[in-house]
Amino acid sequence: MESKGQTELSIIIPIYNEQDSIPELYKRLTDCAAKITDNYEFIFINDGSKDNSLYKLTELSKSDSRVYFINFSRNFGHQIAVTAGLDFCTGNAVVIIDADLQDPPELIPDLYKKYKDGFEVVYAKRAKRRGESWFKLVTAKVFYRILERVTTVKIPVDTGDFRLMDKKIVEYLRLMPEQNKFLRGQIAWLGFRQTSVEYTRDSRKYGQTGYTFRKMLHFALDGIISFSDTPLRLVTQMGLVVSLLSFVGIIYELYGHYILKTTITGWTSLIISTMFFGGIQLISTGVIGLYISRMNKNINNRPLYIVANTNCEIKN
Repeated sequence: MESKGQTELSIIIPIYNEQDSIPELYKRLTDCAAKITDNYEFIFINDGSKDNSLYKLTELSKSDSRVYFINFSRNFGHQIAVTAGLDFCTGNAVVIIDADLQDPPELIPDLYKKYKDGFEVVYAKRAKRRGESWFKLVTAKVFYRILERVTTVKIPVDTGDFRLMDKKIVEYLRLMPEQNKFLRGQIAWLGFRQTSVEYTRDSRKYGQTGYTFRKMLHFALDGIISFSDTPLRLVTQMGLVVSLLSFVGIIYELYGHYILKTTITGWTSLIISTMFFGGIQLISTGVIGLYISRMNKNINNRPLYIVANTNCEIKN
């Protein structure tokens, strides 16, 4: 298929088991995009869905020439799915939005208005989150605050990937080759003029979230390791503290043996100290291993994703 010309607005939507939300999502996106321009495109990325999401996307593409789909060979993850959409999109303005309808498409015209005021990045900031468990609310709040403190770039708090970007931002994102994508951090790292629009995040309307606690933890580690060397510095500091404590312990033992003429005996203190130092070593090795693992993935230089079929041309 021939590549498309320049469009005014591209909307990227990663899909994972969202068959029930696709019809409503498409209608709401169409209504919102039409308020901005007639020259728009929807790019749906099917990230290994196991339901009928792909069928619904192909049917939409047959009835609307502005609908494009990219079907992965398997599940590669949310950030990779968004990256595939960025590889294809041609819009002057590019929106990233999830398919679960928690982020309202009706906010897109407000984002676009800020963009026309001269901002290159306009991100949606969550003022309230409906339908979330207390555990999700607390962990999300803690994660964003920790991320803000430890990263070397200022990543906006209480924001997800729902945002609008100028095409120059997309072009720079395409130049970032890392395998472990953390797009909100990469966009913040780029700089340019950035602002936000606050909104209330809705509860999930259809199905269940695919973001398990394990995936959220992995995502959090990606964010911290990608944009901070704080874990390595903490490991170094722990090593210095443990070495200092060990040195003090040695001096105390020598003083007790030669001056006080008393020697502390017992296997309990030996076992406790061995477990303590062993734990510190394992933590240190694990943190260093995470950084090395990321380096290894980048050195392997495998494709970020494999496209099984699509109705559009993927840019390299």
